[in-house]
Amino acid sequence: MKIKTQEHTLNHPWETVAQAAWRKYPNPQNGNVTGLDVLDRKVDSNGVLHSHRVMRTEWGLPQWANNLIGLNLKQPCYVSEHSEVDPKQKTMSLKSKNWTLCNYVSYDEKLTYSSHPKDSSKTLLTHETAISVSNVPLTSYMESYFLNNSTSNSSKGLEAMEWVISNIKNETADTWKKALSAVDRYERQFKTETADLKKKAIGAVQGMDKVIKESAGTPL
Repeated sequence: MKIKTQEHTLNHPWETVAQAAWRKYPNPQNGNVTGLDVLDRKVDSNGVLHSHRVMRTEWGLPQWANNLIGLNLKQPCYVSEHSEVDPKQKTMSLKSKNWTLCNYVSYDEKLTYSSHPKDSSKTLLTHETAISVSNVPLTSYMESYFLNNSTSNSSKGLEAMEWVISNIKNETADTWKKALSAVDRYERQFKTETADLKKKAIGAVQGMDKVIKESAGTPL
């Protein structure tokens, strides 16, 4: 078994990063993830959100690796992901494990996003990976290969997060722009309607005043 732990700092607050983690797929950096479905979701008594999702991925191993293992790893592979989001503690953990070919390759991954202990405007990401290969030749070599491939995908994952966060910020800016435009439009409409009502009210008062004056000059 090969194990690796990495830490990264994202220059965004936890709330933004947690939102981006939900919207991470699909993205142009991680094209190997081709499908995502939610199997179960619930909130426990402590306010922690629990989710179970399944992802369809393409491992995309070179032909020599397929020949060495003696398996067709070009077929779609399915991964189970369990996640927990604790908004009070500002932590989000995602644990994933492959379902496909698990008798030969065991791939366990855990991502933990937490508010940075020294700077609340940033988020600390801890990435843990454990890979075990069995029942095939050169197990240690294959484990190293899968681990190196995971490290490469980890870098792409960080790029994907930045891409998603950028989209979220653009969407937020666009929403604010539309909201401000709507407020400005309603404000102009309100001013127009108010001016029109004022004009009508003045006209009505003047009309009543005229009627009163005419009535006052009429003999009984």
